[in-house]
Amino acid sequence: MAQHSIIGKPLAMIESGAKVTGLGKYADDLSVPGMLIGRILHSPHAHAVIRSIDSSAAEALPGVKAVATGKDAPRPYGILPIGHDECVFTKDKARYIGDNVAAVAATSAEIAEQALDLLRVDYEVLPAWFDPLLSTEAAEHWLFADKPRNIEKEYHHNFGSVDEGFAQAAFVREQRYFAGEVNHAAMEPHSTLAIWEPDGRLTVHSSTQVPYYLHRTLAEVLEMPMSQIRVIKPLIGGGFGGKSEVIPIEIAAGVLAKKAKRPVKITYTREEVFLAHRGRPITVVDMKVGLTRDGKITAVAARVVQDGGAYCGYGPVTVLYSGALLGALYDIPNVRYDGFRVLTNKPACGAMRGHGTVNVRFAFESMLDDLAREAGLDPAEVRRRNLLKAPCITVNGLRVTSYGLPECIEKVVERSGWNAKRGKLPYGKGIGIACSHYVSGAANPIIRSNIPHTTVHIKIDRDAAVTVFTGASEIGQGSDTMHVQIAAEILGVRPARIKLVAADTELTPIDLGSYSSRVTFMAGNACLEAAKNMRAQILEAIAAKYKMDPALLDIRDDNVISLDDSRLHIAFDDAIATALEFRGALVAKGTYAPPEEARGGKHKGAGVGPSPSYSYSAQTVEVSVDTETGQVRVEKIIAAHDCGRALNPLTVEGQVEGSVYMGLGQALQEEMVWDNGRLMNPSLLEYKIATTLETPEIESIIVESIDPEGPFGAKEAGEGSLAATIPAVANAIYDAVGVRINSLPITPEKVLAALRVGASFSSPSSSCSSRGSDGGAK
Repeated sequence: MAQHSIIGKPLAMIESGAKVTGLGKYADDLSVPGMLIGRILHSPHAHAVIRSIDSSAAEALPGVKAVATGKDAPRPYGILPIGHDECVFTKDKARYIGDNVAAVAATSAEIAEQALDLLRVDYEVLPAWFDPLLSTEAAEHWLFADKPRNIEKEYHHNFGSVDEGFAQAAFVREQRYFAGEVNHAAMEPHSTLAIWEPDGRLTVHSSTQVPYYLHRTLAEVLEMPMSQIRVIKPLIGGGFGGKSEVIPIEIAAGVLAKKAKRPVKITYTREEVFLAHRGRPITVVDMKVGLTRDGKITAVAARVVQDGGAYCGYGPVTVLYSGALLGALYDIPNVRYDGFRVLTNKPACGAMRGHGTVNVRFAFESMLDDLAREAGLDPAEVRRRNLLKAPCITVNGLRVTSYGLPECIEKVVERSGWNAKRGKLPYGKGIGIACSHYVSGAANPIIRSNIPHTTVHIKIDRDAAVTVFTGASEIGQGSDTMHVQIAAEILGVRPARIKLVAADTELTPIDLGSYSSRVTFMAGNACLEAAKNMRAQILEAIAAKYKMDPALLDIRDDNVISLDDSRLHIAFDDAIATALEFRGALVAKGTYAPPEEARGGKHKGAGVGPSPSYSYSAQTVEVSVDTETGQVRVEKIIAAHDCGRALNPLTVEGQVEGSVYMGLGQALQEEMVWDNGRLMNPSLLEYKIATTLETPEIESIIVESIDPEGPFGAKEAGEGSLAATIPAVANAIYDAVGVRINSLPITPEKVLAALRVGASFSSPSSSCSSRGSDGGAK
């Protein structure tokens, strides 16, 4: 690492000054002259035909400038090419409580609210489906006529010889696991400002993780050329996947602005954020795993049912990730996967940090501990005995290029004192271990296109300032800073010399967005290529002027120097002046697309799961359990994360801690509670995320496996650690009091119930809600 001057060094994120001083602007901070306020009318029914909408009274209200319904934007859209089933305002029927029916734009929020009250909608209420298991038994009243039994998608994969694998096992366990529905709970609510320009162009400022996809969708729904639309991403106060697909508010603001010929801003209330949702789905996992006497996994069979809510969204991708990423963590020779994405009359679920992998990893890592106990083996040792031998290709076609999991396990075992604590702590105290992994970007794009996944431009002007243009979206993960670090490292200049222009579709080249932990690997490689191209242009110009070999020149500390002549020492500003005289302009481009061999197999659904590289994590969790109240207190979490090379250790540690924190919330507290399709806890007062009081000491350990294809060897750091936290908590509880909780969240009530019977606690198989009254048709 000594050969780098900036890479590998802690650096404060470049936008941190704007954030802490309040100078930074989020979408809701923006205001322009003549701006109208938009509000959306939501359905009060979970499932109802819309017979008619009378907007005349609302349109007549003074101050109302536009009313929009489904007829104003009839084109359906969706993040996936196979899932265009959503209209910004539903045209035929409402499919969940909160579905978007109409919207108004007015000169004040108060008038807009009054106008909503004046809209008259005639509904015909239909039977509704709330439980995903019962929804698949529906004989009629499906959410979509072309989706029989309310099944959005199902996939069936078989790799190896699964039955033979189970026959070889000395120990085989089967168990049902349940995970409740959780929300991203980002601090910033969704907000969009759509500005209709006098020349008929539309500029949209939105809190989005995917400016390019939003740009495309706006053009499709508004029936406008993409050249007439500009999308700008301002500062974002958290995304976690909740802003990684186009959200109705973004289209609604554009529709209203186009109709009113005025700027329109809409900001969701917190309740509307929950209703827009796109969070982690209720998941029912039937897991079966076989283990030999010496601790080798012989086969895995998983049946996964996900409650997708009312629309497709990322649904097929989510359920495919659940199966695909059973692979690439351990050496598993035989895998069977049956995945079902089910439609219900609730808000659509989607991508959330650790997309698709988290709930199944909870099930698998919990079962692996139970099998280790049955075999009389140390759970950490069982994980060691099933390590991959990278580089390799897994049984389901995933290519693993770097693999730091062995070191991750050793680090947490040593640091936690695992050998002295496991099974030896006083009753009520325990320690657990679990592992997880995640992709460093999806090897295949969401859209059907062969364009590079990301492009970066670099330009240097006469002032010698270096400007990096990237379409990548900074959402708090440090991607802006990453670009600056890479450009500064290659060009041999101080980071302060680098200016960054990001996520503005009129100025920046295409990047597919901030999702699947893709930006460091993909945009980082593109930035690296662009910076190398720019460096070559500068050195070629200096070499031509001084009649030298460019290979003997270097740029360090804002100076061009000769490696064999110490007398040549040119300030960077002077070098740029020379290069501009020589070339006329200094512009460089870099692109990235995953190699063909990283893109997976040919079976149905094979496009989801493959990645250029995978991160790895191992964690230990120590807990204390109050056996009188069932209260679980997590005392310490040690997380080792293999991120390839840590480009910025400061942000890597922050990302690992953030992942662990979110995993802890899902493990013990977070759950969206439903009553006949109505969300009962749609606020941060009632939806319980972990506070500082519940958050334990989190120790992050960076493991650097140095990926051969990542920029400077880097790979993802923002999602891979989340999934290990949840089963590590469950395993620690078992070590503390000898009961297995197979249902999330692990509440005091569940712990007490398990303690009373001295066994495991699972949600009833006939219902997919651990509380409330979700059922079948009502």
